[in-house]
Amino acid sequence: MPVLPSPEEIEAAKTPKGAWTRAQLAEWGVPWPPPKGWKDELMKRWEAAQPDGAPPPQHGPVPADFAQDAIDFG
Repeated sequence: MPVLPSPEEIEAAKTPKGAWTRAQLAEWGVPWPPPKGWKDELMKRWEAAQPDGAPPPQHGPVPADFAQDAIDFG
């Protein structure tokens, strides 16, 4: 099953030349060559998958003193 990236993840995956690799697009389920509008379509799918318009989770660096007592796979 393809990964559904957030708009931020799509932008962050650009190569230094401002494009996306064939492998990255394949991971997202985008065929090669990518059809016109592929990025907008991925963003629409991602937005539709968000529960009740909830904002995306904010990921940031883990504090150096962070320790987790248990692993939760639930």
